[in-house]
Amino acid sequence: MQIKVVKQYTVFLPNVPGALSGFIGLFAREGINIIGIASEIRDDSGVVRVTVDTDRQISYVLTSAGFTTVETPIISLTLTDKPGELLSLTKKLADHGINITTVYGTALGGGSARMLISVSDADRALEILGSGADIH
Repeated sequence: MQIKVVKQYTVFLPNVPGALSGFIGLFAREGINIIGIASEIRDDSGVVRVTVDTDRQISYVLTSAGFTTVETPIISLTLTDKPGELLSLTKKLADHGINITTVYGTALGGGSARMLISVSDADRALEILGSGADIH
């Protein structure tokens, strides 16, 4: 299992055509690859979470473009893509009192899956999971 801390940016966007395109265009113009994206739409607005794997600080790019953003650390894990892997991960964290506050991910093909999880205590979660350690 590969595990590391990456950055997640959360913004509110209006629920109108082109809003998402304009937002993610900022990342493209800065040459920053998006490794995960999730959104929740409610009526006339939505919350978008974008995860990037870069050491660059890009909050200023977003705020300069008029977005109010929250930058948070999020754990990126590459797991084996098979039944029960996510269960093992979530159970291990729960057994150690770590709360998962956000989760999203997808299969990558070739038998692996990427999960992005925000937790109540990232340092403790990393300690529990261990870099490269088996989650079982």
